[in-house]
Amino acid sequence: MSLSDDLVWRGLIKDKTFADNRWLDKPQKFYLGIDASDSSLTIGNLAVIMLARRFLEAGWETILLAGGATSLVGDPGGKEEERQLQSREEIAKNIEGIKTQMEKLFSGKEYELVNNLDWLDNLKYLDFLRDIGKSYAMTELLQREFVVARVGEGSSGISYAEFSYSLLQGYDFWWLFNNKSVVMQIGASDQWGNMLSGVALIRKKDGKEAHAMSMPLVIDKVSGRKFGKSEAGAIWLDPQRTSPTQFHQFWMNVEDSEVEEFLKIYTLLSKEEIGRIVSEHAKNPQARSGQSRLAQELTKLVHGDQPAAFAEKVADYLTGKQPIGQADKQVLAEVRQSIPNLKVQPGSSITDVLTDSGLAESKSDARRLVQGRAIYVNGEPFDKDHLEAGDFKNGHLMLRRGKAFKDSALIELA
Repeated sequence: MSLSDDLVWRGLIKDKTFADNRWLDKPQKFYLGIDASDSSLTIGNLAVIMLARRFLEAGWETILLAGGATSLVGDPGGKEEERQLQSREEIAKNIEGIKTQMEKLFSGKEYELVNNLDWLDNLKYLDFLRDIGKSYAMTELLQREFVVARVGEGSSGISYAEFSYSLLQGYDFWWLFNNKSVVMQIGASDQWGNMLSGVALIRKKDGKEAHAMSMPLVIDKVSGRKFGKSEAGAIWLDPQRTSPTQFHQFWMNVEDSEVEEFLKIYTLLSKEEIGRIVSEHAKNPQARSGQSRLAQELTKLVHGDQPAAFAEKVADYLTGKQPIGQADKQVLAEVRQSIPNLKVQPGSSITDVLTDSGLAESKSDARRLVQGRAIYVNGEPFDKDHLEAGDFKNGHLMLRRGKAFKDSALIELA
């Protein structure tokens, strides 16, 4: 399958400056800009990084740009309020963290990592205004979505620094076009206005054609927000902030309706393989085979084979494939980090346990759940009033509300 057909099938083309998608099928050189406002990337960043991998796999020369300069200003795109400024030292440290993650995600592949601080740091302000600022009309800039969203009635406003961000990103593209022969920029759709700044600048200053392409933002269906760094519950690629087990569990817990979409966006699996996975999953959704393959592929990609294997082992206990009473100390430690856990005495009221563990909102809610046979202990329906010593296996039991394994808690004897 050609690159253009593959991107269309995966739903990865949203906005573009070229008319015919087949233009993508002749490998050239592109770049992807990466925000350096944090030392770790998230699964939101991972989506567009996988888009870059597809271009690389199709023969395109790849440049990854770390925003050492632009992160000092702060990208206003998709933000309701201005970012907190960070020091040069913090940004430099962030880039080192990102560099390590990129080396893992692009392991064995050829790419070039650049830092826009190298060409923006010594840029003189008056020269920038004369050479770059004169190329942009205020009417054009004021129509950018991020500006409109921030200057409307009741909005937080936008600083001149953030307003100028789009010009800096445009300069990046122009500099890479002239110094690295880059002809296209890719990014998520919230970067579309910024990407157009570079396309326009190259046309105005050099009279030449360059292109941009965006992919749709990946949205959390529950919150309606993008998978971003500043969003609550962000899923990080740094194992110290989101452990491989937690990372694995996130993908295990996605809805059935999201499995195919995420396989297309986040994995390098072929159309035929994804078709087989989705077909198999549809035969028995409760087995969560689609989620399992998704979690397996992504945990290996981000964290490596050994952490992925251990995360799968823990998942077997979390999903009831293995009895929690047989879990070793290492597995139990990971389970405690992944789901709520509680120590109780034999004879504890099930309503108290459900409430204290967070599986029920109140005691009356807990009683309704028990009466409705919606509570499971070690995978079996539970309708008793109390947890007895015999319900525990080696001092542990897995308590679950409903059929979703994500609504579980580890209960241990005190």
